[in-house]
Amino acid sequence: MIVVVDYGSGNLRSVAKALESAGASVVVSGDPATARRADRLVLPGVGAFGDCRRNLDAAGLTEPILEHLQAGRPFLGICVGMQLLFAEGLEFGRHPGLHVIPGQVVPFDKAMGDPADGARHLKVPHMGWNRVRQTQEHPLWNGIPDQSHFYFVHSFHGRPEEPAVVAGESDYGLPFAAAVARDNLFGAQFHPEKSQRRGLQLLANFIGWRP
Repeated sequence: MIVVVDYGSGNLRSVAKALESAGASVVVSGDPATARRADRLVLPGVGAFGDCRRNLDAAGLTEPILEHLQAGRPFLGICVGMQLLFAEGLEFGRHPGLHVIPGQVVPFDKAMGDPADGARHLKVPHMGWNRVRQTQEHPLWNGIPDQSHFYFVHSFHGRPEEPAVVAGESDYGLPFAAAVARDNLFGAQFHPEKSQRRGLQLLANFIGWRP
């Protein structure tokens, strides 16, 4: 059973429909007991990092997610759902993440460096299609050519302490982690459910993934 975690942070139905289109049987639920029974867990997310973390805690979903990860079952984080895996987010203050991946979630506008390099003219949020370089081999990239385009909408990006966890990289004024992977978790800063054929392929790969 694939459970899409409902913690009051949008895009749930579009993620569920995309997974169904890729061949999955999907349950959208905010019930901790249902999350604990999941064979595969998907954590989507739209909104502010701190609010999303508080919503997880308030719904009693933080522990089931961590238990799922520790049990070695497949996990997919999307957008803020990926960012929450990090230790800390710097959106509207400092907020604790799930501490699964060491590192911070930082804003683009403070990470672009010297304005002389021309990067400061870029609009934030980063919105639209961008190429993803596959920086590690991973089953979720199967059938997806390197440098494929995926759809992004975000103002913050994860900066992991361990470069080895970066599974995909994009550029927006600077290189940033477009995907992270370790053991049974995969996180995508982009939205597979909005990324047409390549996104559906990634979701199909997740459905069949055996970490």
